[in-house]
Amino acid sequence: MALLEITDLKVHFQTEDGLVKAVDGVTYSVDRGQTLGIVGESGSGKSVSSMTLMGLTRARNARISGQIVFDGQDLLTASDSDLRKIRGNDIAMIFQDPLSSLHPFYKVGKQIAEAVRVHNDVSKAQAWDRAVEMLGLVGIPEPRKRADAYPHEFSGGMRQRAMIAMALANNPKLLVADEPTTALDVTVQAQILELIERLQAEFDAAVVIITHDLGVVAETADEIAVMYAGRIVERADTDTIFHAPQHPYTWGLLPPSRAWTRRATRSCCRSPGARRR
Repeated sequence: MALLEITDLKVHFQTEDGLVKAVDGVTYSVDRGQTLGIVGESGSGKSVSSMTLMGLTRARNARISGQIVFDGQDLLTASDSDLRKIRGNDIAMIFQDPLSSLHPFYKVGKQIAEAVRVHNDVSKAQAWDRAVEMLGLVGIPEPRKRADAYPHEFSGGMRQRAMIAMALANNPKLLVADEPTTALDVTVQAQILELIERLQAEFDAAVVIITHDLGVVAETADEIAVMYAGRIVERADTDTIFHAPQHPYTWGLLPPSRAWTRRATRSCCRSPGARRR
């Protein structure tokens, strides 16, 4: 049985302008140790589906149906108190903007330590030591000194590393990374993705990476699900998505060199008498 199984998930919001079908029948699963990339443009529903997994879309105007079974438990029918025990402990999330996710008035180490104490019966000193350990694990130099710093004293890449440290502090079974490399330069992007991949192997966690850029998940994902208009229009292993995509929307998301190669291959392989479509 897969660690996470989402079946026919629908998340609709009633607004003054009518019903918004943010997620409209999404089905996928993730096994332990597997990395799934969910790719789509803004508004495709990829972030809403992950936030529903975390129980963050429960509102009066939300209509949620389907199943989200995590480690044998249906999260859609779980109580708020049960979700609080799971969120941040068994399931952790890296949000796309670490500067707004970290509280500006509290030191980074204290925020990580607080995440540890919420789910574990440990002292403040033990939680602080765990925070320092995690900052060192994600590659932040002088972790004990940096743990005593505020978020604005970190660079963008260091803040993202701190968010990863916080997410992994309780050894989660599932890590959801929502646009983890947004606003980072290419070199730092590669470092963050390599870090997630290395820590996944170390913690044996399942990983879901949400992004609008197929290039981000090219080297890290085992499978890729392409979302469009609230639905998954194509799902396959990474090699198939890049070398034999079946849906036109997937072709549009491919990096220019890949898309050109695909079009050129189709053109060259067409027989002289074949009708152009």
